[in-house]
Amino acid sequence: MAEINMVPLIDVVLVLLVIFIVTAPLLTNVVKLDLPRATANAELQKPEKIEFAIDAQGGLFWNGERLTREDAIARFIEAGQKRPQPEVYLRADQTVPYRYVAQTLADASKGGLSKVAFVSEPER
Repeated sequence: MAEINMVPLIDVVLVLLVIFIVTAPLLTNVVKLDLPRATANAELQKPEKIEFAIDAQGGLFWNGERLTREDAIARFIEAGQKRPQPEVYLRADQTVPYRYVAQTLADASKGGLSKVAFVSEPER
């Protein structure tokens, strides 16, 4: 037999065509609606940004102002009650013991702050 039988191929193509013809109307919207138009200006409040730094000697700085750990805890509690919640950007000297960083994270967490980001310098 030197010829290719085209009948099964034609049957498959016709079945696919029928399936397409049946499903195509289902993909369009059947119900025509005249929907109302409305505009709204979203009042998005940007959260406050807190720059918190720890120097090599373990000194604490809140937006550049030096303070004690007790003052930092009080400010964390005060900031944790604000809405939207402030973002804390934590900068720590690379030689500072991790204990100070861990204490700061714990204090921020106790104050109700969950948005803490670590800031680092890119390698040159």
